[in-house]
Amino acid sequence: MSDHYFSPRPASKREDRTFQAEILGDSFIFQTDAGVFSKKGVDFGSRLLLETVEITPSIRSILDLGCGYGLIGTVLAKVYAQDNITMADVNERAVTLATENAVRNGVSNQTKQLVSDGFQALDEQCFDLILLNPPIRTGKENVYRLFAEAYEHLNPNGSLWIVIRKKQGAASAFKELERLSSEVIIRKQKKGFEILQVVKD
Repeated sequence: MSDHYFSPRPASKREDRTFQAEILGDSFIFQTDAGVFSKKGVDFGSRLLLETVEITPSIRSILDLGCGYGLIGTVLAKVYAQDNITMADVNERAVTLATENAVRNGVSNQTKQLVSDGFQALDEQCFDLILLNPPIRTGKENVYRLFAEAYEHLNPNGSLWIVIRKKQGAASAFKELERLSSEVIIRKQKKGFEILQVVKD
């Protein structure tokens, strides 16, 4: 596999970057690097996902699947004071950054980070909420595998929230998700992106 953000061990030359971001009314500092997704700043899709997802009092466990440098999990931990957030990514460099960014933003005690190809290292853990900005460039087979695994690892009435660009297969992704659940909802559409919610039957 060529060296992309979904490579387990990126070989690209290190390129440390630090940026500040205002998200959901709070301030964050993130460090990124070459070989991780959206290294220059907060990507529009992830921001839209964070602005759309509903965090209710019943949610006790959250998974940031394909966490990259830890943006989504870190924001949810800080803004909503969630204290049971798992961040997982196949990319070892990304997981290291996610761990450091949790410390940098004061949420290390509320989160845990681990290297995992999908749910490989998560054993039988299930979650009330799973968020995914899928690695489209890995191909439909891998993305749909993540959809299926995520659905299997939801608690009863749990939700999978996905952000996907219309021109990168949102319509076909919706149909694939309907094979998993009878409740698939388009929660938001903006600038060519869709936020999908899948509820565990």
